[in-house]
Amino acid sequence: MPRAVADFVLAPADKATLQGWLRKGLTPNRLAQRARILLSLADHVPPKEISAQYGTSVASVFRWRARYQEMGIAGLSDLPRPGQPRKLSQKKVREILTLTTQRIPAEATHWSLRLMARYAGTTIHQVQQVWQAADLKPHRLQNFKISNDPDFAQKVVDVVGLYMNPPENAMVLSVDEKTQIQALDRTQPMLPLRPGQIERRTHDYKRHGTASLYAAFDILTGNVIGRITTRHRAKEFLQFLRQIDRATPAELDLHVILDNSSTHKTKEVKAWLSAHPRFKLHFTPTSASWLNAVERWFAQLERRALHRGVFGSVPELRDAIRKFIDAHNAYSAKPFQWTKSADAILAKVERAKNSINGRNQN
Repeated sequence: MPRAVADFVLAPADKATLQGWLRKGLTPNRLAQRARILLSLADHVPPKEISAQYGTSVASVFRWRARYQEMGIAGLSDLPRPGQPRKLSQKKVREILTLTTQRIPAEATHWSLRLMARYAGTTIHQVQQVWQAADLKPHRLQNFKISNDPDFAQKVVDVVGLYMNPPENAMVLSVDEKTQIQALDRTQPMLPLRPGQIERRTHDYKRHGTASLYAAFDILTGNVIGRITTRHRAKEFLQFLRQIDRATPAELDLHVILDNSSTHKTKEVKAWLSAHPRFKLHFTPTSASWLNAVERWFAQLERRALHRGVFGSVPELRDAIRKFIDAHNAYSAKPFQWTKSADAILAKVERAKNSINGRNQN
């Protein structure tokens, strides 16, 4: 004959507490299951049926019964584990650092926590601790390119000087063009945002043509002068210079920061600039678009107006860009602040060159 299970008594206050746990949506699953086990025992449900109903073992049912009888409600929480977690030796730490910085796993292009834990014979948590202490982030990747412009230092000093100490009785304009902006339309209507559902769109799209945008960013006010064109030739650039000339006070000199595009240096452009001496051009180094302040504004345009935009035609795209420029000038424009000195930039570039040269020599 199987031995009869002794009666289980659950204090009324404890029963109310356990029922309250189950009513709360934030109670951890492990505590909720232990509460159900004790409430079922109090209702005289056999342990074998409880284990089958909640997907646990009979031994687990008896364990939580015993814990409650010994410690009360507090006994349902996890007890602290004995002893300290195993610490890594300095040799193992050096091994993880060496693998991370000097080796590539056979099955991937970079290390993950799980891969490193397997190769190094440690736990994922231990690898995470080593990487955090060394500020290593193998999952991240950034793009860079070091300019080979022979006049790099001179141009950096010139441009940064305009940002940090703009001349009096003058405007400093950061100018560039964003080319081939596509008017993209989705193949089906978008599903709008609503409670419990994010906005959704189809992965495929229709192309309706492109447009180019010339922009001049005033670093003292943050205002933008824009011109939308169908092409980006010297002819369009010259038209934009004329627009800047009309849109700015005639008594001010104009210091224009721009890149080394061939459309900025044609015979027609040079002739026009000679006839308008208040325009003074300052060229950024080659492969150094990050030095042009208007690039940050272009990033805002892409993120806020273009990336999620739906345009059924090029005119719709043009209207959206114009509205963004108007809204920016009316509500978001603010002075541009450059904080890194030319010396700091040049020192950082020199360190990068030395790092590359040292790696190539190895």
